[in-house]
Amino acid sequence: MSNVYHDYFYDKNGFDNLDGGYFPLKHPDVAEKPLAIPAVLKPDRVDGDDVYYTITAQEGSSQLFQGVPTKTWGYNTDLLGETVVLETGKTYHVTLKNELSEVTTFHWHGLNIVGPFDDGGPHAPVYPHGERKITFTVDQPSATIWLHPHPCPETARQVWNGLATPVVITDKYEQSLHLPSEYGVDDIPVVLQDRSYYDNQLDYKKSYDVDGTLGEFPLINGTLNPVFEVTKPIIRLRLLNGSNRREWRLHFSDNHPFTQIGSDGGLLPEVVELDHLMLTCAERADVLVDFSDYKPGDEITLQTDDFSFLKFKIGSFEASHINLPSPLAKLEELTPDSDETSFHTVMSGMDDEVRLDGKLFDMQRIDTKQQINTTKIWEVTNTNDMEGGMIHPFHVHGCQFQLISRNGKDVYPNEHGWKDTIGVNPNETVKIKIKFTKLGVFMYHCHILEHEDTGMMAQIEIFDPDHPMTYKLLSMDDMMHEK
Repeated sequence: MSNVYHDYFYDKNGFDNLDGGYFPLKHPDVAEKPLAIPAVLKPDRVDGDDVYYTITAQEGSSQLFQGVPTKTWGYNTDLLGETVVLETGKTYHVTLKNELSEVTTFHWHGLNIVGPFDDGGPHAPVYPHGERKITFTVDQPSATIWLHPHPCPETARQVWNGLATPVVITDKYEQSLHLPSEYGVDDIPVVLQDRSYYDNQLDYKKSYDVDGTLGEFPLINGTLNPVFEVTKPIIRLRLLNGSNRREWRLHFSDNHPFTQIGSDGGLLPEVVELDHLMLTCAERADVLVDFSDYKPGDEITLQTDDFSFLKFKIGSFEASHINLPSPLAKLEELTPDSDETSFHTVMSGMDDEVRLDGKLFDMQRIDTKQQINTTKIWEVTNTNDMEGGMIHPFHVHGCQFQLISRNGKDVYPNEHGWKDTIGVNPNETVKIKIKFTKLGVFMYHCHILEHEDTGMMAQIEIFDPDHPMTYKLLSMDDMMHEK
């Protein structure tokens, strides 16, 4: 295999393991368990191209350790959630229910839908024992996105308690490629998280770090000490960094290569061969792993840094091969209206001094505007010092964008597709092309969840000059307390 990338691409001086509050993962004192595969959410009903779903945020309990079960939260289940499957071209009518004892929201991270209410940011509260109904038509290509709460300043704690679930968009083109598609067998969601427990229970206040909360133990798809039985030669892993803070620097224990076929917003234009891959918070990567070189009984582990957290046990199967086309996906190349930068946003600080453009988030302030269906050039700068600073993952709601450059140089080899979240190194400026096709008010922010909750977030209004709209923007007090 030629041209295999052997590094994580990102600036090592900004890795989270250099932060003073960092601590490495530990192995939990529990027996191996099969990797939990989230169930697929079943529709309430289907009427042609109209699909009806109900998603409920609820409390539950999970037997993670011996003894008392752990109190956890989930969507339609005890922990994490059921995988939501969407198909391009179909219309979805979703009832969002809240059976928690506090307000939450349902944010569709990576889905291009109107804001600020359907998108599920902090302006779309669902109060205890209440519900919200939304309708949207999927008009973007196949991708692995996700659903999580966004009730700033409680986002981090609610995700920590368990609210997060994969969302899979499918389309006819991807189906024609004959990629691994047997869910739970050779098409596997892998939600990467870390948690600490006290007497078997989560205690967010005890675990809290204003610079991003880390956990002692890896929790993969809600499983401690997971193992996956390989029964097909080629496996598709839908990797999602669902952690509050931790970066995942991934490789196999024997540095076995793998093929990245997709990023946040879908298939890449060309596959990228790697044996190391780093995901910052909220980033996704779809990779193919060919286990044909192993024999039954072999074991291989997926690691972050030098820590093994997911074991693959090789079973019996016949070798096979997938012929991937080149290009893999034909992306619409965004063409900016002007070669000039139209917007420059700056992420600064660490700990409780984090700011976006020198300001803290205000739910009733519009920080910038952009006309719908126009393509603009943004510059995103991280002013942290190169020595001792940190990587800030930058996320924009309501769109997928394309990268142009990092500090004037080419972007990483696996960043030539659609993205909604990018890690920005200390003292780096990333230039992107960005186009919004939906009206609304959307968030843009650092996706270290504690930074987001601290106020490292702002709002953009996407407007149509021929059809001006006004939005009732809630205050934080309005969001947290039903009037």
